[in-house]
Amino acid sequence: MVPIKIPTDLDAVLDAAWEAARRVSGYMVENEARFLGLIAACAPVKGAIVEIGSFKGKSTVMLAKVAEHYGLGPVVAIDPHNSPELLDHDSDPSASSYQDFLNNIQSAGVSSLVEVHHAYSSDVSSTWNRPVRFLWIDGDHTYKGAKADFDGFFPHVVPQGMVAFHDSLNVFSGPIRVFVEDVLRSNQFGAAGFVHSIAWSQFRPEDGALFQEQRTRLERVAARLIPMVKDDRELRGLEKIHFKLTRSRVPHAAIRPSEWASRLNQFT
Repeated sequence: MVPIKIPTDLDAVLDAAWEAARRVSGYMVENEARFLGLIAACAPVKGAIVEIGSFKGKSTVMLAKVAEHYGLGPVVAIDPHNSPELLDHDSDPSASSYQDFLNNIQSAGVSSLVEVHHAYSSDVSSTWNRPVRFLWIDGDHTYKGAKADFDGFFPHVVPQGMVAFHDSLNVFSGPIRVFVEDVLRSNQFGAAGFVHSIAWSQFRPEDGALFQEQRTRLERVAARLIPMVKDDRELRGLEKIHFKLTRSRVPHAAIRPSEWASRLNQFT
């Protein structure tokens, strides 16, 4: 196994990438963006960075700036840009985030570093044949949508590559359920965790069983959220309080790059 190594200039690279990304409207906070950049910079294998769900390009810019600095190739950004969760189709049935996305990646100077697919992930995965070093899923947050995103691209993730889901600790059924059922309960995966609302793990098909105890501890607390979000509806009153209390028991604080690397390198 190739150990995770933290570049000596990583903090400066993440500072510069966040400076560009923070100007783009979106729903990713700084510690999530910096963690995303950390994964992109440090996944110890070759392959594509695949982003499912770009919206207006906040995470795309973050990833592309990091990829540019370390020579990781273009970020593959896949999105139909018609999200019913993020756009007001009642007022404008043709509402789309596509032009804003293009404008934002151009303003950030990363257009040439982004391979744009104005499409559903299933349209792209059906003909995909490239290895993936980092699969970042932030698309349709229903269970059906998140499961399709994962199933479509996971077969191409390279051993020691990384998988991450956004909004796993928010009131959506898809990200948390797929992460618990397909990642935490599988010995194909190694170290795993949460940072803010990002759920992440490393694909370790050869020695994932060594991390089973750590994943199981996390699974026990994270799985309690699934029944609360299964209907993808807004929670109110006591239900909302119960959800927040349960979520608070899931470890999801920001993590230092060195500590993150140590967790992944535990059995290397």
